[in-house]
Amino acid sequence: MASPTRDVAANSDAKGSGFVPLVAVVDFHHHRGPEVERWFGVAEGRDPAAEWDWTLLPFMALSDGAHASTEDFSYFTLVRPATDDSPATSLFGISCTRQMDAAQLLVRPPDVTRSTVQKAVVVVADTPQFFGMLRERLSVVTSAWFMQREFTDTEILRRFQESLADEKERGQLAEELDRDQYLGMSLRELVREFRWQTLVLLKCCLLQPKMLFFGSRCERLCMMQFSLISLIPGLLRNLQDSAGPDMNSYEAQLARPTSLRTSDRNSLLAYMGLPLQIFGKGSLFGPYTPLQQLDLLADFGTKSYIVGSTNSLLLQQRDRYSDILINLDEDTINITSPSLRSALALSHSDRRWIDFVTQEVNDTWDDANPQRPKTMGYRGSEEFIRLQFEEYLLSLISAVKYRNYLAQNVGNPKATLPHIEGDPSHDFSDEWIEYWMRTENYRLWNANTDSHLFDIVEPRHPCAGGLSIDDVQRRIQQQVQDLHLDERFAVGKEVLGRNLAAGREKASILFNKFYADMETLREAQRKRADESKAEQLAAEKNGQNGDASKAPQASVGTRASAYIGSWTTWAGQKRKEGWARSTNSNGSSGGGWGFGSVRKSRNMTSNTLSDSGSEKNGTPLSSPTPSIRGFAGVEAASAESRHHGESEGHDESRPLTQHSFSESVLDGVTSEDESVLSNPTSPKKFADLNRDDADALDVRKNSEEMASARNTKPVDAE
Repeated sequence: MASPTRDVAANSDAKGSGFVPLVAVVDFHHHRGPEVERWFGVAEGRDPAAEWDWTLLPFMALSDGAHASTEDFSYFTLVRPATDDSPATSLFGISCTRQMDAAQLLVRPPDVTRSTVQKAVVVVADTPQFFGMLRERLSVVTSAWFMQREFTDTEILRRFQESLADEKERGQLAEELDRDQYLGMSLRELVREFRWQTLVLLKCCLLQPKMLFFGSRCERLCMMQFSLISLIPGLLRNLQDSAGPDMNSYEAQLARPTSLRTSDRNSLLAYMGLPLQIFGKGSLFGPYTPLQQLDLLADFGTKSYIVGSTNSLLLQQRDRYSDILINLDEDTINITSPSLRSALALSHSDRRWIDFVTQEVNDTWDDANPQRPKTMGYRGSEEFIRLQFEEYLLSLISAVKYRNYLAQNVGNPKATLPHIEGDPSHDFSDEWIEYWMRTENYRLWNANTDSHLFDIVEPRHPCAGGLSIDDVQRRIQQQVQDLHLDERFAVGKEVLGRNLAAGREKASILFNKFYADMETLREAQRKRADESKAEQLAAEKNGQNGDASKAPQASVGTRASAYIGSWTTWAGQKRKEGWARSTNSNGSSGGGWGFGSVRKSRNMTSNTLSDSGSEKNGTPLSSPTPSIRGFAGVEAASAESRHHGESEGHDESRPLTQHSFSESVLDGVTSEDESVLSNPTSPKKFADLNRDDADALDVRKNSEEMASARNTKPVDAE
């Protein structure tokens, strides 16, 4: 069982040591939601959340989306109500949220019904200045407590709170008051991420609009806001009125400084009116603001605020809850108010100055250690950035004081400074200055500072002057850097390299395959050549067998050629014989193979002979039966007729295609009249008939003798 704790919160104010840090455990109950489970640093039975109306503390400690990460941090503000001896003030909380599997618990309580257990360890302090150191210690303690796997054992949390209380009593935490750079995200990362817009955000804070930061990571969301307001010198030490819009203790205690020690930086800043208090009456600062606090943002008394949220529902209502929205997930700045957008336009001198700071950070950037320059020098370091912004603000308020002085002494040439030409406030943008002069922090600053601050700090812009060639070159160089061409080309080179490597591999595979195929083809050709050579050699050795095998093929071809040739010779002879008979007998140009008028004449002649014989003998018509003698006479007459025709030199003959081997011996026994009628229009054929009359008469005589002999033969028999 844990030992009883001292009620240090009750008597801390009496001892004058300030508020003693408190530690609390916030649990996520599956039925009741987030709730405070236990407090450390207060008397047993006390509940500061109930006493001081911290009903939203559990929702601030367990941020939306904390379950998506193993460890997450949340930063928020709380209001401690006024007491009899102290006014209301702001307190600051930091929580470390972790979760683990419920099955890993050594003793699983009956109310743990889900698969995971989510808890947050919270530290509440009176200043956020030492949160950089506290964040690391809180992470270690929370991790060790979860590693016990037994949440009922809270001894480590009790000892952690006692150590914070002892350090507070000994004053060790007061040593962190001036170490603003140890808070949250480094200024180097802020400038590198937002570049020239870093100055836009700072000048926007001084105009006190409704600024809404959005991001899915709660710790980064909160640290961005703390880092931004830390650029205003001394503001982190004066946030006592930032937790609620009704608080205004800073103005009530503020007085105009009457002395100045130039060797003391704090004295110089106080005399110049710093910090510019942007959180006062009607203002609110909530690094992490849950949805349950939206009613406070929409309240009529809330004029300005800087808040952060991890819930995307606010993005849908950004016009209602913000004048400017900073989306950290997309690194974009959206200014919804037209007048604010116009006032935040940077002048040439402003842009030249922030480009110089950004260039120093980029030139000394080290990816391995972003918080320190790679040169380990002063330029580009955290101190360098902080002092550059401090110089800028001092020059700004000095130039504004000089502007007011010139306005009060119009027409007085002795009122101007000899080394200052004109109004130096023009370099800070006249529209922004006019907008700033209507804010509460300007009213508070102008009322509590000397009118001749320009005698302490020169009223000149750190980078005064108009637009020059160097500005254009620097602007172009910055725009080229904003394109991130190196990163894009690196990705493109990587992709191109992979594609080229894959292409080379594929080409190599194809070439190797082609070469292998060629080698296979060449090997096959070589084998075929070797086989052919071997067959040729074998054929030469077995030549006789080869000739014997070719002989039958040659004999078959020879026989076929001889057979066709014999038919051709026979057909030619027949054509010649038929043409000679046809020409010598009647000179007719009958049908192709002798079936024309010659056959008709032959038929007519034979019919005539048959008819005459039949009439004489009184016998019926019948086919003539030629005797051997008659055929022999006819053939002799035909041969004599052909010989006579050849002797007469008959060169003009019919085409060979008109010859016929089917003409009978009776083709020559045609009448003269029939021969003449067969070709009545051919004079040459009439001449041929005159020349062959003698031969025709001889043939007719022979025919008549043969016919008479055939007709008389039966009479003898009777």
